[in-house]
Amino acid sequence: MADECRHAAGIKDVTPSALGCEECLQSGSEWVHLRLCRTCGHVGCCDDSPNRHATRHFHATRHPIIEGYDPPEGWGWCYVDEVFLDLGDRTTPQNGPIPRFY
Repeated sequence: MADECRHAAGIKDVTPSALGCEECLQSGSEWVHLRLCRTCGHVGCCDDSPNRHATRHFHATRHPIIEGYDPPEGWGWCYVDEVFLDLGDRTTPQNGPIPRFY
């Protein structure tokens, strides 16, 4: 599933920042899927969501790797190297029930 990623060694165990997309929860927006920043724990919405908050977080912070997070899907994505990563048993557990909009 993965090609080469120069950032894989920097994947951290993080605490999710929210039970859903942080910004969507604040604004009342909906999301399709969630992504978790594996540098700081920011929870943002995917690129199929109207606001694309996970990608916006990457552009603002340059944190390279996200995890598919609702539920933990076992994969990561490096924005910089544009490759998928197999997270294996390094997925992040959810802190509680995640609201659904679909």
